[in-house]
Amino acid sequence: MYSGFEAFVKRHEYLVCVDSDGCAMDTMDCKHIYCFGPCMVKEWGLEQWKTPILERWNEINLYSMTRGINRFKALDMMLTEVNAKYTTVDHLEDLTKWVNSGAAPSNDAIKKAIDETGSHILKKALSWSVAVNAAIVELPEELKKPFEGAKEGLAAASEFADVAIVSSANRDAVVEEWTKFKLLDHVDIMLAQDMGSKAHCIAEMLKFGYDRDKVLMVGDAPGDRDAAEMNGVHYYPILVRHEAASWAELADIGLEKLKGGEYSGYEKEKIAEFLKNLGA
Repeated sequence: MYSGFEAFVKRHEYLVCVDSDGCAMDTMDCKHIYCFGPCMVKEWGLEQWKTPILERWNEINLYSMTRGINRFKALDMMLTEVNAKYTTVDHLEDLTKWVNSGAAPSNDAIKKAIDETGSHILKKALSWSVAVNAAIVELPEELKKPFEGAKEGLAAASEFADVAIVSSANRDAVVEEWTKFKLLDHVDIMLAQDMGSKAHCIAEMLKFGYDRDKVLMVGDAPGDRDAAEMNGVHYYPILVRHEAASWAELADIGLEKLKGGEYSGYEKEKIAEFLKNLGA
């Protein structure tokens, strides 16, 4: 299993790219329900409106077309609603400006912005993000598990395709989770957060000579679909709340359609299901 582009050796004509959190690993819901939302409530003292705010946070991040959105962009969206509906959020405009500045929305980038501006709300946003990461580390191990059928789907793909993890998750977390459940047994290359965006990673993989019609991105969020579309490759959705059925169908039908050169029509049906599932 390769961890970067340089050493990778193409073995098959087909390539199947797979996202991690919320797609292969059932880790997305628990991170938002137990870490992201509650840490936001605590950081901004929103306990008085905790129930509706947490419900809305989960809707934004898990159950709508903004599923998989960057944490800081989600924070800006949520605090904008809090400011309008519940209580004043001081200096909110600083966060909105930074999120829309084009800077990579990461802890390192927000630290740089804090050094440049000294913004109070950016300091709080960083404090929240650090607290979220710490809370994720403390999540019970039994909450970090693959979706039913994910291992079987990966195994089926690896029989005829090179398999790449294409994830925006932290590399160490991906290694730990995929190793624990032996998912890496069916993976050829790991492309995590440190390797760049999903669109970039797919583009780099295409340089190995894959026919775009023989490349599939498996994901659970609009960002995964967008990364596939940007590179002109196929997309297969793992539907939220229907993950086991999605993996079973991928193994039984989706991969066969890909191998048979019959994926395009099937893909249109699956994307329609995907959009409906997220309320589009």
